[in-house]
Amino acid sequence: MIEIFLLSAIQGITEFIPVSSSSHLVIASNFLNFTNQSLSIDVSLHIGSFFAVIFYFKDDIFDFIKNKDLFIKIIISSIPVIIAGYLFVKFNFIDQIRNLEVIGWMTIIFGIIMYFSDKLRQTKNIESNFSFKSAIIIGFLQILSLIPGVSRSGITITAARFLNFKRFDSAKISFLLSIPILFSVSIFGIKNILVSGNFYLTKINIIAIVLSFFFSLLTIKYFLKYIKKFNLNFFVYYRVTLGLFLLIS
Repeated sequence: MIEIFLLSAIQGITEFIPVSSSSHLVIASNFLNFTNQSLSIDVSLHIGSFFAVIFYFKDDIFDFIKNKDLFIKIIISSIPVIIAGYLFVKFNFIDQIRNLEVIGWMTIIFGIIMYFSDKLRQTKNIESNFSFKSAIIIGFLQILSLIPGVSRSGITITAARFLNFKRFDSAKISFLLSIPILFSVSIFGIKNILVSGNFYLTKINIIAIVLSFFFSLLTIKYFLKYIKKFNLNFFVYYRVTLGLFLLIS
């Protein structure tokens, strides 16, 4: 149970900040010798994050109904990574790159890229400037997040910053784009949990969902407060330090 609590905390905290949740789950399992960390648990943790972002942005979701244009852009932007993610799982490519060396290099490289993107001028906002072109560019770049260490949140915020979106708006774009992606993962996960005949496995998954929801909700709230006042340097320094540690350990 302690393992599930720690994994839920790691998922909830790292899913929405630019440090890569998948890589942190792999790192924790490797260094702490967790036995519960698996694709099934990963999916359950993502379900909790999905419920959290839906709950926090419920007002924006209702706006989707009124603003069909934004809704379509969010969907279009999410299609490339959903398709690529399905292919990665189908051909077992994800398991082949879930190792500490890949995570180390990707953590450093994309941390440095994020640093330069955050130094650009910030003039655009999501309400007026999130065009179909922006949605498509960010959507295809999200495919890189399938590589452990890149970070979906990180690559989305980085792409938005390169497109001159304000820091807060870049984060909000990242949150909104996570909805259809996490929904797709959740559907896959819920199906697996329902067809499972193992009660213990089902109970563990439900606990992981609830805890991940709690930690995700807290992270969304306080990360948005943080990014209104500060730049992304802290996350850059953290990524570089973590990446170096993984490569020399």
